[in-house]
Amino acid sequence: MPTAARDPAATRLAIAATTGNLVCVTAAISATFGTFLVPLSQDLGWSRAAVSGVLGLIAIVAAVSYPLIGRMMDRLGARAFILGGNLMLGLLIISLSQTTGNIWLFYVQFGAIGLAGATCASPMIAKIVSNWFDQRRGLMLGVTAGVGNGVGATLMPVVAGVLLPLLGWRATYGTIGLIVILVGFPVMWLWLHDTPAHAARTRAPEPARAPVMEGMTLREAMATRHFWVLLTAVASGAGGMTAVFTHVVPMMTDRGFGLAEATATIATFALVTAAWQVVTGGLLDRLRTPLLVVPMYGAAIAGVALLQFGQGSLAMSMAGVLLGIGMGAEYGALSYFCSRYFGLKHFGSINSVLYSAVILAQGLTPAAMDLSYGRTGSYDQASIAIITVLGAGMGLLLLLPGIGQDGRVRLRSRSGIADAPADMALSAG
Repeated sequence: MPTAARDPAATRLAIAATTGNLVCVTAAISATFGTFLVPLSQDLGWSRAAVSGVLGLIAIVAAVSYPLIGRMMDRLGARAFILGGNLMLGLLIISLSQTTGNIWLFYVQFGAIGLAGATCASPMIAKIVSNWFDQRRGLMLGVTAGVGNGVGATLMPVVAGVLLPLLGWRATYGTIGLIVILVGFPVMWLWLHDTPAHAARTRAPEPARAPVMEGMTLREAMATRHFWVLLTAVASGAGGMTAVFTHVVPMMTDRGFGLAEATATIATFALVTAAWQVVTGGLLDRLRTPLLVVPMYGAAIAGVALLQFGQGSLAMSMAGVLLGIGMGAEYGALSYFCSRYFGLKHFGSINSVLYSAVILAQGLTPAAMDLSYGRTGSYDQASIAIITVLGAGMGLLLLLPGIGQDGRVRLRSRSGIADAPADMALSAG
């Protein structure tokens, strides 16, 4: 198989996938939400819990729509969905600049953002990347998602933090929406093409022209213990980590740190997340074991504890590093293990269901944090709960099997023991 470096189409595909992740809903909405939380609450006269409740709505919309979108992408290809989702996401973020004091309209806007964002989200882009790359799949998933989400989640809060005092939150949301469209759409239009297998079917319907991809159906995957272990372990970790990420600013400013220090911690968190997804992916290509991720969950636990209970700027910087290691490991591992355990034939459907649990945890946990804040006046209890959940997820990872050098793993389902097939696809390495 040719390597990505020797295949210009694969290189362009990787750049387009990275760009799509750079302007996805995670970077544009989740990463900036902590910056907007207090100004929105004060200007519109709503409680923090009422404002952050929109993250729960986004989560519910995405959790419901992910499996449907993934199934349609398995059948029809991903390119058109991702392009349309990017365009609608940008326009809907721009519409937030027109938000009134009607909280129901505010929730309708964010519900629509959840649907558009789900269509062009990282797991949908991961479907394309997984079908293009085999031997270096973990690395390329880490690069495209890690660098894309990480750089986006680093730059977007900086943009919001700089523009908010100058323009106000309305114009700042409008600017972020424009960035989503102007940066993402042209690059993906030019270089983000459908999976090689779908492209072959489009050129010629004869089965001989299309590469064969093998794998479990969603029902078969759900009959395995490992599906539920993976879903629970990663969903719990991702939910807790995203809740912390969206609340770094209020968590720190409530404890007397300045906005600049809080923004710097977010930037560190995001940059380390980006880098660590690449590191995790590369190591998984070599070691192929979930045990690799266990100590990285431990780093996340230490990071949460430092962020909420540590003292001084050095502690906050270290918290950002440790939290980035934890979140980078979670996102670097999920799509990789999904593709290896269950194959690629129905990857869109299976990965979307896994991410439905992740996005649901992501959306509901921040709202729970603010409810806890409303009762106690601090995030102490919420932080302890997140640490506990991360510890449980770390333990569950010990139940997942390793993967052989041929890319196969023997899984026991209710119907017996079967090999998760080594996927076959036109690949760039």
